[in-house]
Amino acid sequence: MARSSKPGRVLIRRLAWGAGTLFVLWCAVEGGEYGSSDLLTQREEKAQLESDLALLRDTVATLDATLKRVSTDDFTLERIAREEHGLVKGEKELLYWIDDPEAKARADSVRAAADSGQSSS
Repeated sequence: MARSSKPGRVLIRRLAWGAGTLFVLWCAVEGGEYGSSDLLTQREEKAQLESDLALLRDTVATLDATLKRVSTDDFTLERIAREEHGLVKGEKELLYWIDDPEAKARADSVRAAADSGQSSS
């Protein structure tokens, strides 16, 4: 069988082999589960996770220090009770702020029942 001697066919055949080779190389680099774009995305995710981990470690260290202060220092415990929970020390007047309308209605009914019980005695 004689080979085609036309230069156009030889050029087309070489271009086809070159394109096929480039396609195979591209599939080897980009194809599959761990292509180069996936690896770049995973690097970005890893950097984000490492920064999140550092932030969480700082938070844990702060919470550990707060726990140590609360469990060893009575003044800190009292300050947290006053500032965050509205508690008071000693014989002071207690004040409550109720934002929930249903809870306010229940508190009013309890207060009214207590007042009527005291006035009838």
